[in-house]
Amino acid sequence: MEPARDLLAAAVDLQPETVALRRMLHRRPEVGLSLPDTQAAILTAIDGLPLKVTKGRQTSSVVGVLEGGRPGPTVLLRGDMDALPMPEDTGLDFASEVPGVMHACGHDTHVAMLVSAARMLCARQADLAGRVVFMWQPGEEGHGGAPIMLDEGVLEAAGEPVESAYALHITTQQPSGVVAVRPGPAMASSDTVHITVTGRGGHASNPSAGLDPIPVAAAIVQAIQVMVTREVSVFDPAVVTIAKITAGTTDNVIPERAEMLGTMRTLSEETRAAVREKLHRVATSVAAGYGASAEVRIQEGYPVTVNADSAVDLVHSTALALVGPDRAQLAKDPIMGAEDFSYVLQRVPGAMTWLGACPPGQDPQTAPSNHSNRVVFDEDAMAVGVATHVATALAALDGKPPTA
Repeated sequence: MEPARDLLAAAVDLQPETVALRRMLHRRPEVGLSLPDTQAAILTAIDGLPLKVTKGRQTSSVVGVLEGGRPGPTVLLRGDMDALPMPEDTGLDFASEVPGVMHACGHDTHVAMLVSAARMLCARQADLAGRVVFMWQPGEEGHGGAPIMLDEGVLEAAGEPVESAYALHITTQQPSGVVAVRPGPAMASSDTVHITVTGRGGHASNPSAGLDPIPVAAAIVQAIQVMVTREVSVFDPAVVTIAKITAGTTDNVIPERAEMLGTMRTLSEETRAAVREKLHRVATSVAAGYGASAEVRIQEGYPVTVNADSAVDLVHSTALALVGPDRAQLAKDPIMGAEDFSYVLQRVPGAMTWLGACPPGQDPQTAPSNHSNRVVFDEDAMAVGVATHVATALAALDGKPPTA
C-alpha cells in the first residue's frame, strides 16, 4: 500500500478536476430522488473508468463497481447527491443558478470527492485486493434514498457481499482538513411529531364559552420540555423541539384546533421508543387537564447512525497517517442531526466520518453551518476527503492502515 503522503499528493493533483465538478454541481442543484442533471454529470465524469456502472430504477442513483486485480473483500464508499429547497446568499461566483435551491449541506462536494476517489482507485486497479462499490445516492435530505438503493441491491452489486461501508460528510464546524470520527452512536434518529389539540371554537371576547386550544398547546410545549429534562437520562439523551404551531384565522375568533409540528432526536432505539410513548402520555394528559383533547402522530424518520468500533479504528488510523495527530480526531460528542447512511450501517459495519472545511479566517464555532443560506466550504479540504476515501478503502481491503 502506498504511503499516505503519496495518496494525499495524488489527491492534490486531482484538485482542479474535483473543484470543477463540485462547482458545476453547485450551480445546478437538484432536490429529492430525481436528479437527472447530477446523475448525467457523474456518468460523464466516470466515463472511461474500468467500472461496472448501473443506474437506479426508482431514482437517479449511480453505482460503480471496481474489480481489483487480486482477490479480496468488498468495501463500499458513499457520496450523497441532493441539495436543499432554500435560497443561496453566499455571493460566490459559482452560486446556485436555480431559484430556491442550494447545495447548503455540501453534497456537491461529496459527489466530486467520490468521483476523484474513483479515479484514484481505478488507477490502482491492478494492485487492488478485492472490490470497491461506489454509491452515489440521491434523496438523503429527508427522502430516504439509501433504503431505496438497498432495496435495489447496492450491497449485492459487486457479486460479493459488502463487508464494510464508509461515508464522509463535510462540515464548517471543524477546522479545514480535520478528519473526525466517533465510535458508537454518531448521529441521532429523526422522527417528525404532529400533535393536534382540539378545543371548542367561539368568540374571542367570551373565552369561557369556548375552549381555547392555543394555551393548551403552549402548556403541552412546556410539559414536553419538562418531560425531556426530567424523564430522559442525560447519558442517553433526547431532543424534542416543537418548531411550528398553527392556529386561528383572525383576531376575534377562538379556533377549534391548534396544530403542532416538531422533531424528535435520540441516540438509541430504546430511548426512541420510550420518548414516543412519553409524548403521547404528556400531550393527551395535559390536554385532558384543560378539558381539551390531543392526538399525537409520530412519523418515523431515519434511525440512529451507529459506527462500528472496528471501522472507527481503521478510519482514525488512516487519518493519523494522512493528516497527523493534530487533525485526526476521535470526536467526543455525537451530532443530533440524522443521516440515512444509518440504514446502510444497520446492514454492514462501517463509519460516518466528518471532514472539516471551515474557510480560512473564520471560527468553526461561528461560521455559517450546514443548511445555512450563507454556508461556504473551504474547497482545499476536498483533497483530504478524496485521500481519506482512497486510503480508507485500501486499508479496508488490505487489512491494515497506510504508513505516513
